Amino acid sequence: MRLDLVRRAWDNPESTCSALADGLDVPLSTLSNHWRILREAGLISMTVDGRHWRIRPRADDLGDRFPGLLDPILRLSAPESPDSGLL
Repeated sequence: MRLDLVRRAWDNPESTCSALADGLDVPLSTLSNHWRILREAGLISMTVDGRHWRIRPRADDLGDRFPGLLDPILRLSAPESPDSGLL
């Protein structure tokens, strides 16, 4: 679940928590806990924008600290496209 949330944040920087959670069948309390853990781990930052929280991936910080690490992880864990099956 957290990897999916990180992938969504990287694909849609500056999105709100609710926009990134669209389509997930997870209770709000569980989702809030996942956001907290990702924030405390340093993968995302959160800012208040009116009534919403904006999620920003910390790509620059992570890239400086661990060069080239996050891209392969996000690429390998991406869901497969429907037409990528074996023939």
